Amino acid sequence: MSVDRVEEADGSVGSEAVTTAAAATLRYYSVAPGVRLNVRSGPSTSYRVVRVLAEGAKVPIWCQTPGQSITGPYGTSNIWDNIDDGQYVSDAYVNTGSDGYVASRCA
Repeated sequence: MSVDRVEEADGSVGSEAVTTAAAATLRYYSVAPGVRLNVRSGPSTSYRVVRVLAEGAKVPIWCQTPGQSITGPYGTSNIWDNIDDGQYVSDAYVNTGSDGYVASRCA
């Protein structure tokens, strides 16, 4: 998530308050137990691996997008979670408690 600028009612510009408010409501979700999860540059296994999450990792979900359908510990899903700028993991490996979207769709 990024906020370039916000214009306040008094005409001043500020992004810190919006970013802080968004961070305060951001939830972290557990990756499936015993899994070292590949983080990819896009919503498919055809995208390159940019890093690997350690076992027991928790991830923020900034937004979600449809992509390649993956089967994992939490079922089969075509939802991919954006956990950082240009970094995606399959929702089938993240315990969100839902089979659907739990965050807004990525733009």
